Amino acid sequence: MKFFLKRFLLLIPTLLGVVTIVFFLIHMIPGDPVEIMLGENALQSNKAELTRELGLDKPLSYQYIHYIVNLVKGDMGKSIFHRDKVSTIIFERFPATLWLSFYSMIVAILIAFPLGIIAAVRKYSFWDNSLAVISLLGVSMPNFFLGPILIYIFSLKWGLFPVSGKSDWLSYILPTITLGSALAAILSRMVRSSVLDTMDELYISTARAKGLPEKKILFVHALRNALIPVVTIMGLQFGALLSGAIITETVFSWPGIGRLLIEAIQTRDYPLVQGVVLIIAVTYVVVNTFVDLLYGFIDPRIRVQ
Repeated sequence: MKFFLKRFLLLIPTLLGVVTIVFFLIHMIPGDPVEIMLGENALQSNKAELTRELGLDKPLSYQYIHYIVNLVKGDMGKSIFHRDKVSTIIFERFPATLWLSFYSMIVAILIAFPLGIIAAVRKYSFWDNSLAVISLLGVSMPNFFLGPILIYIFSLKWGLFPVSGKSDWLSYILPTITLGSALAAILSRMVRSSVLDTMDELYISTARAKGLPEKKILFVHALRNALIPVVTIMGLQFGALLSGAIITETVFSWPGIGRLLIEAIQTRDYPLVQGVVLIIAVTYVVVNTFVDLLYGFIDPRIRVQ
C-alpha cells in the first residue's frame, strides 16, 4: 500500500507536466480555430463573438489556469469544433482504441514468446538466424507502410477483410497485425536475450545436476525469472501502442482516439487535443504502475526489498 500510494503521488506532477506542455504547444500551432469553424469569408463581428464565447480572447495564462481548475473539478472542457463535452467525445472513442491495443498486444505475445524461446533454445541455428531477420523487418517496417500493403493484398485483391472502419471481428484483423507486428519483433528478441541470460545462472546448472527434465527447467525455473525485463518492455510498449494507434487508425479509418486526435489537431480544437493526450498519458502511467506491482508477483525478492 505504501508503494502504491507513493506511485500515485508521483502520478500527479507527471500528469500536470504533460498537460502544461501540451497546452502551450497546441496554442503555438499556427491557425485560428474560429476561422476554421466559420471560414475565411465570415464577418469580423461573427468571429469576434465566437472568440468571446469560446474564451479565446482571454490571456493565455488565464486560459491555462482556468483549464487546470476545471480539470481538478473533473471538467475537461467543451470541444470547440463538436460543441460537446470533451469527456463524452473521448469516452465514446476510447474503447475502440483500447481493444485494438489489447488485441495487438495479445498477437505480439502469441508470436514473440514461442519464437523467442525457440531462438534461445536453438541458439545460432537456422531458427535463431531467421528470427533475427524477421525481427529486423518487423522493426524497420512502419505502420503507414505495412497497413496499406495489407489492405491491398487481403482486402482489395483477395477480399478477405474490410478495407477500413470498425464493424465485426474481421475488421480487427488487419489493424491488429499492423500494430502488433513491430511489438512482436521487439519482444521476441527480448525474450530470446532474457532466456539466454537466465539459462547461464547457477540455479539452472543446479537444476540440471539434479536431473530435472530440460522442459521443466526452461518453463518452470528459467522462463519466470526471465520475465522481468520482458514485462518491463511490454508495459512501455503498451503506451507505444496507444501512440502508434494514431497512424494505424488513420490508415484504417478506425473510430478511436488516435484518429480523433488527428481530427482535433486539424481543426485546432485545443480542449479536445489536451483531453486526448491526457487520457493517453493517464493510461500509459497506470499501465506502468501496474507493471511495477506485477514485478513483486513475478519475483518475490522485490516484495522483500
